[in-house]
Amino acid sequence: MRTFHLLTGAVAASLASTAFAADDGICADRPGKSSETCTVPAGHWQIETGLADWALRKGGNERDTLLVLGETTVKYGLDAESDIEVDLTPWERATSRAGNIDDSASGIGDVYVNYKRHLTASDAPFQVTLLPFVKIPTAKRSLGNRKFEAGLLVPMGFPLGRSPFSVNLTPEFDLVADEDGHGLHASMSQVASLGWELSPRLNVAGEIWGQWNWDPAATVRQYSADASIAYLASKNVQLDAGANFGLSRETADIELYTGVAMRF
Repeated sequence: MRTFHLLTGAVAASLASTAFAADDGICADRPGKSSETCTVPAGHWQIETGLADWALRKGGNERDTLLVLGETTVKYGLDAESDIEVDLTPWERATSRAGNIDDSASGIGDVYVNYKRHLTASDAPFQVTLLPFVKIPTAKRSLGNRKFEAGLLVPMGFPLGRSPFSVNLTPEFDLVADEDGHGLHASMSQVASLGWELSPRLNVAGEIWGQWNWDPAATVRQYSADASIAYLASKNVQLDAGANFGLSRETADIELYTGVAMRF
């Protein structure tokens, strides 16, 4: 349920997302960076896979890229209001070029374990969900920080009257490791998404995303403007693609991705 961003001097991976919704159809936390308020139906499995995700950041004489293949979230519906989710990245490759110096690293990414709990009635005009998570540091040091981290997302959504438009907000609050590895500090992000249901099978969305990482060494601020499209191929299969455009120096200049979600 997350996407990938490039930080100054390093390449970092994280999960975030938005979803396509249709009556009785699959509801997934992709594409995009926001998260939907829906959960997987009780007793059902859902798999959401980023087939390919590529990001590029350039600044001065430095060029960083990140390629992620097969990032997958496996979900299981516990009851009518909650599910459990495990997100893993089987392979990613980060490259950095500064002047005549090239560096690269590849391997598995970190693992995230999430619990999603729907708080409001299914027919309420304003929907709210809680999504706490824990990061398990499975990536090697060249791709991650080898630290356990945790956070909380609060997906919220509402339709704009009887129009085909809807709004999704996903504030996120995290405790992440200090860059020097000797403590924890707060980080926060926010996504505002406007979805447009062009047809019962086709949805497009535009997002504004921001992240504020208050590391004691230096505060890092990232911003992006994003667009995505999702197509309901069948009741239980969704195809998607998207593009994110960095609005700050610390953010990837461009990120392109495509993926699929399936419910069983």
